[in-house]
Amino acid sequence: MVKLNRIYTRTGDDGSTGLASGDRRAKDDARVAAYGTVDEANSIIGLVRLHTGGDALDAMFARIQNDLFDVGADLATPGDDFAVDGKSLRATPAQVDRLESEIDTMNAALSPLTSFILPGGTAAAAYLHLARTVVRRAERLAVTAARAEPINPAAIRYLNRLSDHLFVAARVANPGGDILWVPGASR
Repeated sequence: MVKLNRIYTRTGDDGSTGLASGDRRAKDDARVAAYGTVDEANSIIGLVRLHTGGDALDAMFARIQNDLFDVGADLATPGDDFAVDGKSLRATPAQVDRLESEIDTMNAALSPLTSFILPGGTAAAAYLHLARTVVRRAERLAVTAARAEPINPAAIRYLNRLSDHLFVAARVANPGGDILWVPGASR
């Protein structure tokens, strides 16, 4: 259980931060940047939820926000033991599978795409597109970190699948239909 008595510690004033292991890293370290960007995406999903109160999408996003804390904790935990055994909080293949199942369910009710989609429409859809792009950045940063040290492949897969999930959810959140890109329309 997390217990925070003090919000500021001054330990980061030198440009470093603590990992779950207690090790210190520079705040611009790829691992730190990855889990910081996961936190940013989680905050945007909080904005999405202001516009989905109580519906089926809102319930999915509540779970996803918790999953993102799991992924952030995973990324904040160095090492190469990715077993789901209770020692460290790790992203799991089951979390990825759940996203895929939800994508399939949401997508089944949508018409096939005929063009790329412009971000926008309802407030929820616009924020979902913003969250999607931030999740893609988190994924890129996690891949960069994985070049230097072991990163849980399930965490990277989760971020990859989540961006797809958010894309499909944005389509669902635009009940009036997609806003389609018209190539060359403003020439």
